[in-house]
Amino acid sequence: MKKRKKVLIIIPAYNEGKNIGSLLEKLERPDIADLCDVLVINDASKDDTGQVVRNRGHKVVRNIYNLGYGSGLQVGYRYAKRYEYSFIIQMDADGQHDTENVIKIYKALTTPDEKGEIPDIVLGSRFLKDSPKYKSSVAKDMGYVVFRTLIKMLTGKTIMDPTTGLQGLSRRTFCYYAGFDHFDDQYPDANMILQMLLLGYKVVEIPALMHQRTEGKSMHSGLKPIIYMVRMTYSIFAVWIRVKILKMDKKVKPNDSLSV
Repeated sequence: MKKRKKVLIIIPAYNEGKNIGSLLEKLERPDIADLCDVLVINDASKDDTGQVVRNRGHKVVRNIYNLGYGSGLQVGYRYAKRYEYSFIIQMDADGQHDTENVIKIYKALTTPDEKGEIPDIVLGSRFLKDSPKYKSSVAKDMGYVVFRTLIKMLTGKTIMDPTTGLQGLSRRTFCYYAGFDHFDDQYPDANMILQMLLLGYKVVEIPALMHQRTEGKSMHSGLKPIIYMVRMTYSIFAVWIRVKILKMDKKVKPNDSLSV
């Protein structure tokens, strides 16, 4: 039985057979493979996604029914908690998240700031000053501005890329996410960042290289972006009410253990 690494890379995948093989090949570089295990959550794909992953020798969990992106991530969190990984790096299966970001995110997760504190969440950002140029649609740009503004208004914190799926998580963070009712099982984006900021988790952004999708279909195609915008805006305010008004979640103290 192979010794587990410190980091688990989790990749939710739905019908990504044309993309995931090249992503996994890049993750097999020695500098990444020596540090990270890879877990693919095959969300009831109808193509050969699962077979591609198995052929390359990586771990795969197959959902019998399509449960959605957020549920796929939560399967990964529970797996990492059970098998005692120290960190998670989550990536999309479509190749948009360049693998060169993996080591950078890990270094950010393990590097103390001037106060000696290490992050709970590291966001790979497309929109920081030093981020490589990234082209998006006008509709998406409007969404980024709306969610960025809401987070600033409700927390006082500026998050430039509030919908990034490229994230590094400490053990304290993913153990919290693994708990019942702590994570959005459909669209965990700006709402979860808001939640964690309100609960006292330390969230930082670093510049990240990302690419455009070249194969397959985005989960935000057709009318889905409109539904997403409405649902996410509602969820952001619901999270704020839950944490600030109803106080239904426990706020994290600065000295809480990272080894939950």
